[in-house]
Amino acid sequence: MYYIVESDKSFDQACTDLDAAVKRNGFGVLHVHDLGTTLRSKGIAFTLECKVFEVCNPAQAAKVLATDMRLNMALPCRISVYTEQGRTKLGMIGPETMLGMLSPDPALTQIAKEVEAATTLMINEAK
Repeated sequence: MYYIVESDKSFDQACTDLDAAVKRNGFGVLHVHDLGTTLRSKGIAFTLECKVFEVCNPAQAAKVLATDMRLNMALPCRISVYTEQGRTKLGMIGPETMLGMLSPDPALTQIAKEVEAATTLMINEAK
């Protein structure tokens, strides 16, 4: 269900490299949520780092929505860069697992496999 890798890179370098990998692989970064900064700005003593990248390939997203419009709630894909126990990690919930839980439509299985292969590659390139 989860795909998580550890990196020897700093948190900031992994974020920079993920951004580049996403773009290199035909996806776009729609938004980056800086959860660590947001929590600290709300007065929460959160010492870890966590950025969630919302990424999308428009052609794949359009196929998903054409198959089942309800899946707009599962889009875009999210890839996280975070720190845990002094280590930088990159991860995601696998699109194939997630879409499989939300819809039994076999047409979505192939789309999800393609997206999962691409997002896994991005994570591996950035680590």
